[in-house]
Amino acid sequence: MKQYGLVARARRKTRMTTNSNHRLPVAPNLLNQDFTVEKPNQVWVTDISYFQTTQGWMYLAVVLDLFNRQIVGWSLDVRMKKELIMDALTKAYETRKPAAGLICHSDRGSQYCSHEYQQLLKHHCNMLTIPK
Repeated sequence: MKQYGLVARARRKTRMTTNSNHRLPVAPNLLNQDFTVEKPNQVWVTDISYFQTTQGWMYLAVVLDLFNRQIVGWSLDVRMKKELIMDALTKAYETRKPAAGLICHSDRGSQYCSHEYQQLLKHHCNMLTIPK
């Protein structure tokens, strides 16, 4: 490498976004890897992603309708806190006004298991089914 002037590039550090090592209650996996959905607003899936900008890291929470893979709610912030996902869920709810029986599926991250997020799901109890 020295002879040809080659230099190894160091890999960029990755950022952990899911903290599954917590003591908060975790809902069971109702989907069990079955992602087939017959109509809109039956199953929403949600997750957090991140990307680097010139100003620093940004976190993006997305709520996606599994039926047609359409984004129905999203939120962007410089911090990965429960308010980020709560804002995305609220936007999805206000946009779609889903009927009772909707399943909202997420990973087991601490934000999704937080008491406040669970309360937000319960607040929309006529619209969102919370797995027990």
